[in-house]
Amino acid sequence: MSGAGQATSRRADPAEVERLTRRGLRLAQFTVAYNVVEGVVAIIAGVLAGLVSVIGFGIDSGIESIAAVLVGLRLAARLRHGEADERKERLTLRLVAITFFLLAGYVTVEGIRSLVAGETPERSSLAIGLLVASLVVMPLLAEAKRRVGVALADPLILADAAETRICVLLSVSTLLGLVVFALTGAGWVDAVAGFVIAAFAIHEGREAWEGELAHDHGHDDHDHDDHDVVGNGRAATDG
Repeated sequence: MSGAGQATSRRADPAEVERLTRRGLRLAQFTVAYNVVEGVVAIIAGVLAGLVSVIGFGIDSGIESIAAVLVGLRLAARLRHGEADERKERLTLRLVAITFFLLAGYVTVEGIRSLVAGETPERSSLAIGLLVASLVVMPLLAEAKRRVGVALADPLILADAAETRICVLLSVSTLLGLVVFALTGAGWVDAVAGFVIAAFAIHEGREAWEGELAHDHGHDDHDHDDHDVVGNGRAATDG
């Protein structure tokens, strides 16, 4: 058997598919645990300091937890039944989309209210520390999910990875807003950071609704090959 044929056989191995699926499930479980803690701390810090963007970030952590729970339930069902239920997984993506739209609505309304009322938030070392921690943990978590999703050609895991990457972008935008506010005292910066979160949420919500979050734009040609070969192997195994 040629090297390519051996690689194809190895990637299509049901035991390897199960191992990777279990890894995806563990990553989803870790996401839930981490984001619950992150979300609670962010909302507390945001409420205490009057930081709309940080409250929005905490709500986003809750949304990511919900999405990870849904993904984890689907992966656990696959492990039990040996195949994916495409209808239920499409529904999962739609539910994720709805939560993104709710987040966008919340931070937009709160940001406008804050600007109209002329509210000035307080500085928050706790919020800054939390966001820095997120910038360390989330990129590693997103990449781990991406690798599993590409190896399995798995739309749900890739969607979960995309949502975790959004958490990274939100961490960056929120942290920049807090740093600029800390340096300049410009209270409107927090509301603008909240609007950035809303824009991200609307964009990703639309992609989730249309099923486009399943397309991972960050992988290279080698990942494309793995994606196609393992997807074909899993389809043959499930069939």
